[in-house]
Amino acid sequence: MELYDKDEYFMSEAIKEAKKAETLGEVPIGAVIVYQDQIIARSHNLRETTQNAITHAELMAIQEACKAIGSWRLEETTLYVTLEPCPMCAGAILQSRIPRVVYGARDPKAGSVDSLYRLLNDSRLNHECDVTEGVLADECGSLLTNFFKAIRERKKEEKRKMKLNEKENCD
Repeated sequence: MELYDKDEYFMSEAIKEAKKAETLGEVPIGAVIVYQDQIIARSHNLRETTQNAITHAELMAIQEACKAIGSWRLEETTLYVTLEPCPMCAGAILQSRIPRVVYGARDPKAGSVDSLYRLLNDSRLNHECDVTEGVLADECGSLLTNFFKAIRERKKEEKRKMKLNEKENCD
């Protein structure tokens, strides 16, 4: 299997994780970590479920991969994630020595790989990553766009219902 085909396959596995997050009402972001062409860790966002700011898909996948390998050094692995990592996750990627990161959609608000910062390729740090961006980007981006669109529509409907109730109470 060629590298691009592998990247699409493993990103599709990360997308499955993102969809699990969505079913829980979480922001649909998923991640998998691959070692020797095998998935050794998979996770999705659980911030709302756990009410814990650090339960991002990448961080939880890194924890699982460290257990699987028996080391904090995740050398010879690749992280696949549906959204460009934030500063916290980029820091964890560097600290765990992941050599390659593949992500789907860019994150213009918090992306720390290409959008706002380039933490994974900063030569001042003690580790740098090979980065591939845009794998299945449309599908990854659509998950997020549709999720937030549904939230906005739900809030708009709730606001409309509140106004109707207020009007009925005034009459």
